[in-house]
Amino acid sequence: MQQSSTVALPGAARARQPRGSQNFYVSVFRRLLRSPTGVVGMAVMLLLVITAIFAPVIAPYSPLAQHTGSELAAPSGTFWLGTDEFGRDVFSRIVYGSRISLIVGILAVVAGGVVGISSGLAAGYFGGWLDACIMRLWDTLLAFPAILLGIAVAAVLGPGLTNAALALAIISIPQFSRITRAAVLSEKQREYVQAARCIGSKDGRIVLHHLLPNTVSPLLVQLSLAMAYAVLLEAGLGFLGLGTQPPDPSWGSMLNASRSYLRQAPWYAVFPGIALSTLLVGLNFLSDALRDALDPKLTQLR
Repeated sequence: MQQSSTVALPGAARARQPRGSQNFYVSVFRRLLRSPTGVVGMAVMLLLVITAIFAPVIAPYSPLAQHTGSELAAPSGTFWLGTDEFGRDVFSRIVYGSRISLIVGILAVVAGGVVGISSGLAAGYFGGWLDACIMRLWDTLLAFPAILLGIAVAAVLGPGLTNAALALAIISIPQFSRITRAAVLSEKQREYVQAARCIGSKDGRIVLHHLLPNTVSPLLVQLSLAMAYAVLLEAGLGFLGLGTQPPDPSWGSMLNASRSYLRQAPWYAVFPGIALSTLLVGLNFLSDALRDALDPKLTQLR
């Protein structure tokens, strides 16, 4: 019995606390702070959250307010980033549009992550016909281009914020499932899982209390990547008129509406594009920094 306890502990301890007794998440956060790309990524995400929460305070005007006589006005002290074809302040609409990106990104990642991680845990742990059925189902989804699948789901369910988030969640399920399954396949043969079986632990407890915590590292990286992808696809659906519907502000719908005024008012397209690009670059920086911070080889060197 003494030998079993010494075998069971190190496997889980190494995954949860890679640097001795130091908390795993605290050590990862400290490594992120030492990474320039990690700092930039966290700063962008913090800026997005603050902008979305305090949009009524930050925006000088209502995103729906039309200023007659100021249609397509150039950036000035009154309208910092100019106005659109209806005289609405572009800066205010970008600020309120950050809420759309944040809501859609979170909803898509949470819904897709729950279904994908659950199915990946079941497929990797139980294997057999269940594994084959789940993986073939997700392979079918992967056979379609993401934007085409999003258009199909949004077209069937109808345009709108909730339906766009649901479409993006469906698209993200296969990636979460395959990553979880691969991690479970490599972990379920380790000594701590065998020790848990020897002491009579049920399958559900092994999966939730042993395997799931040890698959967190690759899933954290996938979470940031999936959110960036969801934001980009939401902008694409909004550009095609299948996302957030007018007059509600969305970066994708703003880019779509600005196409007719590129020569007359180029700022109308430039500033929403800069906002979208900044968010995507920040999320990609954060995912790269997370990958480095969670790398066991780099952990041992630091």
